[in-house]
Amino acid sequence: MSDPIAAPLREVVAYFLRLGSTAFGGPAAHIALMRHDLVERKGWLDDDEYAEMIALANLVPGPNSTEVAMHVGRRRAGTVGMIAAGLAFIAPAFVMMLALGWAYTEYGTRPGFRSVLAGIAPVVVVLIGQAILQLGRTALRGGSAVAVGLLALAGVLIGIHELVLLAGAGLVTWVGWWFGARSARGPGLGGFAVVAAMPAVRIAADLGPVWATAGPVMLTPLFVVFLQIGAVLYGSGYVLYALLEGTLVHDRGWLTERQLLDAIAMGQLTPGPLFTTATFIGYTLRGLPGALVATVGIFLPAFCFVGVTGFVVHRLRGNAGFAAFLRGVVAASLALMVAVAGILARDAFVDVGTVAVAAAAAGLLWWRRPNPVWLILAGGVAGALVPGLG
Repeated sequence: MSDPIAAPLREVVAYFLRLGSTAFGGPAAHIALMRHDLVERKGWLDDDEYAEMIALANLVPGPNSTEVAMHVGRRRAGTVGMIAAGLAFIAPAFVMMLALGWAYTEYGTRPGFRSVLAGIAPVVVVLIGQAILQLGRTALRGGSAVAVGLLALAGVLIGIHELVLLAGAGLVTWVGWWFGARSARGPGLGGFAVVAAMPAVRIAADLGPVWATAGPVMLTPLFVVFLQIGAVLYGSGYVLYALLEGTLVHDRGWLTERQLLDAIAMGQLTPGPLFTTATFIGYTLRGLPGALVATVGIFLPAFCFVGVTGFVVHRLRGNAGFAAFLRGVVAASLALMVAVAGILARDAFVDVGTVAVAAAAAGLLWWRRPNPVWLILAGGVAGALVPGLG
């Protein structure tokens, strides 16, 4: 008798290997691509399930798109699927970063693909905008959800921390549900389990690793530094780069500013999770062993967090109070995506050429709905062929 998990597991591995090999543009773009493939084309999920996964990924630290991939893998093929999805999504970028790290170490040069990236960037912004619109249709049902989303967006604009916004949005909708349902049975308190763990995460961030001090780069301190970053980092790749600069350049002197800039360029150059910048840095500092420990360190917390949140959600599925809490988190998550899209648009739309590329991508999406990977590749070709683009 055949294993009922075997076929879905193969599908999960095949899909996330392909996505990790082709998905440029950072977490928001990855989430947009996954929605197109898994909700619209494959039908593995509906928009409600996918929005819930985004909300859960935003509730905990770590690489959001990788965590969404893990949630999808577990939904499709259980715990083994969760682990397989995460590893498959990370693996292609890890291998590419190893190759780039070797070339950088051997020759001290970096590929000049700025024009290609300038063509890709506006396409990525268009894809993110499409995902926001389509997810918003299902996630922002009713005036209260829209109001919470707008309040969260205002909070982003004035600089309130992402976790405060997400938890606050969830609590606001929970309170609204509580007052609406108090005449029925009282609300369960289990929905706060994930949020209750967050103060411990922040304390860990403040204490810092005792082994990670200035001086020669040893493997154990290298692992602990990246483990800490993976365990406390909320936000986009820009936040990751700021943490890397403070930790590796200023606090410990392991990298120069130029080396960090080169690492950031490599992270933008390759598809897949931006967190594999750690692979490049680890290789630069300590060769293959350094690349391995840095990569494991920065991604290990994500596997743990997804495992815990999945357990909590399984126990609380069907709990009306928890569902209300998640609705608020989903609304705030969409607000964060809008803010990221705005930042990317500011950097992507720099001249008439980049605006024209975005307009062409939006027109093709409306007219023919092609696979976004082809749009991204076309944007890269346009960047390479059009003189002075970007």
